[in-house]
Amino acid sequence: MSKTVYLLNGPNLNLLGQRQPEIYGAETLADVEASCATLGADLGLEVLGFQSNHEGALVDLIHEARHKAAAIVINPGAYSHTSVAILDALNTFDGPVIEVHISNIHRREAFRHHSYVSARAEAVIAGLGTEGYLAALRRLATLLGAGDR
Repeated sequence: MSKTVYLLNGPNLNLLGQRQPEIYGAETLADVEASCATLGADLGLEVLGFQSNHEGALVDLIHEARHKAAAIVINPGAYSHTSVAILDALNTFDGPVIEVHISNIHRREAFRHHSYVSARAEAVIAGLGTEGYLAALRRLATLLGAGDR
């Protein structure tokens, strides 16, 4: 039986592939979700992708994940640097959380160097481009023992 992973993406990630491709690349969010679903299936994970530009909607999805998911991969976008609400919601989730950033946030503006979400995450992946999502899934498969069927 597959273990469910919620793949959560925050504000402006719906514009992936269109917005600042020199920073975020040419892949769309649909491309990322398809790649994650394919790799997830190979690893024994069911990956469900969600995106919202609204903080409260992301909080609601994290609450839902408490009952439906074994793990969360989250790219909170700009909410990384501002949202205590998302951190508090993640703190109610019992499974592993991996934070992903497409760009290396530590090479960007100073305000991007701090992430509230990192305080809850088992791992933080930054600067691998969209491959960071795949790295997160590989790590979760290990943490969840997903390949041990």
